[in-house]
Amino acid sequence: MKVVMATRRSTLRVVFLTLLAWAAGENLYAQETTRVQWLTFEQLEDSLRANPRKVFVDFYADWCTYCRKMDRVAFKDKAVVELLNKEYYAVKMNIESRDTIDFGGTRFVNQNAKKVNPVHQIPLLMAGREGKPFSLPAMVILDEKFRAKARYFQYLDARQMEEALRRTY
Repeated sequence: MKVVMATRRSTLRVVFLTLLAWAAGENLYAQETTRVQWLTFEQLEDSLRANPRKVFVDFYADWCTYCRKMDRVAFKDKAVVELLNKEYYAVKMNIESRDTIDFGGTRFVNQNAKKVNPVHQIPLLMAGREGKPFSLPAMVILDEKFRAKARYFQYLDARQMEEALRRTY
């Protein structure tokens, strides 16, 4: 009788652990499909060369409260993630990056790296506004020929982000 009970417990334990592992694997897969597939500018250049597509660029800084909120809200929304991953190449760049970036045959640097809150050349060129200081959040939507179609300089919740993405295609 003890042997039968021990065998049943072992079988139940194996079944439970198998189900737990399967559920964990399904959860990991679900999380992976609900993430924006962010690229760097170097990866973007290769992707555009192979297959032109619209581009969404999100400029952020670690200290930007609304940027972090968009990461938690808009960029986790299933509809937004699906649109970005299916219709766009999505690029995310920290404006304070000190990296030298070669893109489109040009070398871009952060000329303000020694200043407080230094802004890299790329966000200044793509999301700068004449007569206004650079501000975050900043997003740029470009067409397949890398021409700017829309720029946003405010917090967008999931619904607003989805509308902005749908408006440009």
